[in-house]
Amino acid sequence: MTEEFAKHFAEEWVSSWNSHNLERILEHYTEDFTIETPMALKIKPETEGVVVGKNQVREYWQQGLKLIPNLRFEIIDVLTGINGLTIYYRNTATGRKTVEIMFFNEQQKVEKAFAMYS
Repeated sequence: MTEEFAKHFAEEWVSSWNSHNLERILEHYTEDFTIETPMALKIKPETEGVVVGKNQVREYWQQGLKLIPNLRFEIIDVLTGINGLTIYYRNTATGRKTVEIMFFNEQQKVEKAFAMYS
């Protein structure tokens, strides 16, 4: 993964979240995408913090966007790995900082992600 790809992806990813357009956000992910996040544990406790599959993720993120209608992300830093990247960002609506570690498939879609919060 190149730094150029990582930076471009992160900027588009943040822009899609800031648009609140769920379908645009989901374009970055595979159909069998999995995310592990403490936020899912709060919003959908039955997931135990692990949401699997684009349809389940759509429902989870739809609830999240309703709970934080003024959600807006700002990139702090982007870190590059072999088959993944990490976006360190701030949610300006809550003031919380987040690190999201994303792993990509061969089509450059995110297949697994881990989110950690301050």
